[in-house]
Parts: sequence; C-alpha cells; structure tokens
Amino acid sequence: MKGEFQHTLDAKGRLFIPAKLREELGDSFVVAKGLDQCLFLYPQTAWDKLEEKIRQLPMSKSRDLQRFFLSSAADAAVDKQGRIVVPPVLRDYAGLDHDVTIIGVLERAEIWDRKTWDTYNGRLDAGSIAQAMEELGF
Repeated sequence: MKGEFQHTLDAKGRLFIPAKLREELGDSFVVAKGLDQCLFLYPQTAWDKLEEKIRQLPMSKSRDLQRFFLSSAADAAVDKQGRIVVPPVLRDYAGLDHDVTIIGVLERAEIWDRKTWDTYNGRLDAGSIAQAMEELGF
C-alpha cells in the first residue's frame, strides 16, 4: 500500500477509507493500536500472520505485544459509502478528533491525527532518510 490521503472523522466516529486502500484492505479488515500514536489497518491475512508471529513467541516475551495489539483491536467493515466506524478506544489512543491523514505503508495502512502526522512527518529530513537508507544497504 502507498499514498497519503486527507479525510475527516464525523461525530459518530465514521471515517472514509480511500478506494485505492479499500481495494488492498478488502471489505473487512482489522484496525488496531499502532506505533507513534497512530492506528494500523491490516488486511485479514496480514493480521493473521501478525497474530501467528506473536503466538509463537514465549509468553515472557510476547505478553506486552499481545496486550498492546490485541486488547483494543477491532474488525472493521466498510459500509456502502466507503466508511468504517473507528471505535472510541482507538480514537482516544490516536487522538483522532476531526482531521485525519491516512497513509499506505507496505502491507498496512495507518490513520493519524492530521496535526500529529504533520509534526511527525516534519521531523523527517533528507539527511536522516539518507542515513537510514545507507544503514539498510540501499
């Protein structure tokens, strides 16, 4: 998945998911807490792989991951208008109020509060990206 999309969350917690991302996510997918105060959207097959990886870890190493990702994860179904309902606990976690940015990131999408995304994205610069690319062998 790739791309960046600007949308708004309505008073009922409904959010339009861009058609381009819906094609890759499918009609139903999983929405969960993500890192950096955003939400992750996983197609069901990718979510199943994540769960399996966590399941294979020793409990002593995976219990925090289990609690973080699974405790508030929710199945999301797209309605006829292309929207999902973002559960209140996830809206609160990501600080979603009205203006949001949805981005595609490889096998998942992310939902960000627009101001939080702008701040996070503003910290990235060409130098730090070049350094990361060099360290990863690009």
